[in-house]
Amino acid sequence: MKKIEFKEQIKASKKTVYETMLGLNDITTYEQWTAEFNPTSTYEGSWNKGDKIYFIGTDENGKRGGMVSEIADNTPFEFVSIRHNGILDGENEITSGEQVDGWAGSLENYSFQENDGITTVKVEMDANDDYIDYFSGTWPKALKKLKNIAENKTNS
Repeated sequence: MKKIEFKEQIKASKKTVYETMLGLNDITTYEQWTAEFNPTSTYEGSWNKGDKIYFIGTDENGKRGGMVSEIADNTPFEFVSIRHNGILDGENEITSGEQVDGWAGSLENYSFQENDGITTVKVEMDANDDYIDYFSGTWPKALKKLKNIAENKTNS
């Protein structure tokens, strides 16, 4: 596992960026930026510390799948830490075995720093070598989309 990091500067308050990123007031804001990872991306659960949350989408055959995770930490408008514990295969949670042993327990962290009306959102995550190229290509696109959504909310 390697730690990888991505950043984006957004002309909006950290409160706006945090709420937009997590889809707290409108889940579609989360679904819009995460569509870069999967066009059907959504979540089920809540962002409260200790809560289980599913990050899900459907494949080309309409089968549900995704990540089984928990919110390891959440300091509103400052920091969110997600611990990925396994995968969702249809309705089945897989939290041990060959499919997840290499990365179960990995973290995905979001931090929000505001300075003069510009929020820097930083994503740090553990990734295995097989996914570094994918994340390196996809995260910057997703963060650009988040930037557009949050800035449009600020200007509307």
